[in-house]
Amino acid sequence: MTDSPALGLVTDLTIWGMTCAACVRRVERRLAKLEGVTAQVNLATGRARVTHPPETTPDALAAAVEAAGYTAVLLRPELPEEQRGGADPEDGGQDRNEAGAKGAESARERERLLYTALLSLPVLVLSMVPALQFRNWQWLCFALAAPVAVWGAWPFHLRALRGLRHSAATMDTLVSLGVTASFSWSAYALFFGGAGEPGMRMPFTLVASGGHGTAHVYLEAAVGVTLFVLLGRFLETRARHGTGEALRSLASLAVKEVTIRRGAREVPIPVAELRTGDLFVVRPGERVATDGQVVEGTSAVDMSLVTGESEPVELAPGQEATGGSVNAGGLLVVRATAVGADTRLARITRMVTDAQAGKARAQRLADTVAGFFVPIVLALSAAVLGFWLGAGAETQAAVTAAVAVLVVACPCALGLATPTALMAATGRGARLGVLVSGPHALEGLQHVDTVVLDKTGTLTSGHMSVGWVTAVPGGVGEAEAVRLAGAVEAASEHPLGRAITAHARRTNAPDGLPPVRDFTARPGHGVTGRVDTRTVEVVSADASGLPPVLSAALERAEGSARSAVVVRVDGRAEALIEVADLPRPGSYRAVDRLRRLGVRPVLATGDRAAVARAVAEEMGIAEVHSRCTPEEKAALVARLQEEGRRVAVVGDGINDAAALARADLGIAMGSGTDAAIGAADVTLVRGDIEALADAVGLARRTLGTIRTNLVWAFGYNAVTLPLAMAGLLNPMLAALAMSASSVLVVANSLRLRTWEPRRAAARSGRPPRPVPSGRPTGRRNR
Repeated sequence: MTDSPALGLVTDLTIWGMTCAACVRRVERRLAKLEGVTAQVNLATGRARVTHPPETTPDALAAAVEAAGYTAVLLRPELPEEQRGGADPEDGGQDRNEAGAKGAESARERERLLYTALLSLPVLVLSMVPALQFRNWQWLCFALAAPVAVWGAWPFHLRALRGLRHSAATMDTLVSLGVTASFSWSAYALFFGGAGEPGMRMPFTLVASGGHGTAHVYLEAAVGVTLFVLLGRFLETRARHGTGEALRSLASLAVKEVTIRRGAREVPIPVAELRTGDLFVVRPGERVATDGQVVEGTSAVDMSLVTGESEPVELAPGQEATGGSVNAGGLLVVRATAVGADTRLARITRMVTDAQAGKARAQRLADTVAGFFVPIVLALSAAVLGFWLGAGAETQAAVTAAVAVLVVACPCALGLATPTALMAATGRGARLGVLVSGPHALEGLQHVDTVVLDKTGTLTSGHMSVGWVTAVPGGVGEAEAVRLAGAVEAASEHPLGRAITAHARRTNAPDGLPPVRDFTARPGHGVTGRVDTRTVEVVSADASGLPPVLSAALERAEGSARSAVVVRVDGRAEALIEVADLPRPGSYRAVDRLRRLGVRPVLATGDRAAVARAVAEEMGIAEVHSRCTPEEKAALVARLQEEGRRVAVVGDGINDAAALARADLGIAMGSGTDAAIGAADVTLVRGDIEALADAVGLARRTLGTIRTNLVWAFGYNAVTLPLAMAGLLNPMLAALAMSASSVLVVANSLRLRTWEPRRAAARSGRPPRPVPSGRPTGRRNR
């Protein structure tokens, strides 16, 4: 831990016993009473993320939570990001212990629900169907209802008592009071009010009316409230478990054991012992243990669970392998370049966890409302009881109306409306290759109306590639020209030469490239060498002396500001090769989809005007800013903001960091620099700009889901509370309605887990033509 109070520490706590938004507010307020402490408590995850000074110990935080009436389990305390070290080998065990505790708790809840249902169902049937009420049926119901009201509802009673000791009221207070009032009234009526007489018959009614005097029991309300609230809690917990599926999927990608090479031996070791620089083996079907660089072997690797990209990636020596991806082909030997908390998978998991720990503005409002809601409901219930008694109503009718008010107004749905949607959305985003830093990023994505796009590395791949090859008819042919050019350029270090050689190796992989002799490089002109028995030149394109077909190809390349070279074989021009920075997959579709979503694309690049215009024309972008310095990009963002625009910036380099930080929302490419990713609010992991359109669509759907949840949560109380106060709602039905509202809110959030972007709505776009490289055209500068 750091001794610097300015940086502060972050500690995660698991909180047991929270049931509603009022509980969340109580825990946050209790922790905030400690000096220098701020906390965000998430009802859906049952966790608190606490920022505190070094002198405040984790034990003091846990004690504060327990003083509020809840149980706190300490998780791993964390330093600020810049001070974190490697992975803690105990983390996995800690997570397993927490999972085991949750599993045991779930088993106990399931057992309590089962026995409560077995005891409650006969009581409900006999109370609701007068034709089945035999002699002394009420005493059988009392015998069955007693363990339900005491043991079945014991979790509510216990938490209500804890809250009472701390002068606080929550959902459990309301349920406990409702069950206790219903059962106590029934016991009084049976023993002292005449309801225990043999042959007593009791009609069932949906409203708060009773029989004459005290000869009426409400055992069905006592067991019904307990049963339905337990059932709702159980279903809600299972549904909430589904919203955290993304984190469990990410955790499942972590490899437990890895085989490393030590000399000629292969030794299996725990992955916690793996160190940077170690060579490890990845066999077909195995997961890559950690981030590294391939040193031997070639294979197709499935990275779908890490980046959201479904198409396998071909890896060869020198290329980067990502930890957690699956080797789908041959054997690979990889050199570890990052381990523990520094791996890409660890960073993704941390971002998802941090995002789910945050709160949207709507949730903060809901928590505040819920903090005052429960005391108001208690006051309303007392007022309803007094009103009905004062109006001359039957005592049991007044008690029933008061109990219905207590039960129906539990603010469970209010507390779950936002966090469950955020959990499901961040998980779905991670599977689509979109990582958001928190709820503020989702809210920002929803409102963005202008996006400033960088060119190199964002719209384009950021490295030179062969685009078009034009061969002279009747000559050596396109394939042979590329093979010969690639062989000569293999000895060159020029970026254009490396691109040509890489393309030749891909297209001639079965045969390889022939050796070159008598290699000569002439700066500013090109390279020459002997391949087989022929003299091959790869030189700067010059219109003079070219065949018409190559002249036309050169004119087209120069018009689009692309680099071009001529391949001459034994002194005869045989082909023209165009080299460019190719667009990323889906770049045109992404820009088209953004326009359809009402987002205006703007291109801002450091390249020259001709290059910027060519890229903009290719992508269909109307507004272009070229030769932008990092300061000018930030100034452009500020100018757009002054015009009232909500601006997002997409970039991948250090030169984009200032604009990313200045924007309303910064979006970094996952393949970009650490500076860009650190300044961004959203990271597009899969390196595909089309993920940005997915992110905007997901954000809008998420915020729409949250609004629907909150409307339902508030609207439910707005409708049912007046009915209960008017004596038009049986407490048993009130409990059913309250439980159903929570389950519906969570189920609505779960729909986000299956959300699919509407990619088919966009036009298919143009063929992926090469776009300008930013280098002078028509001349080869060496």
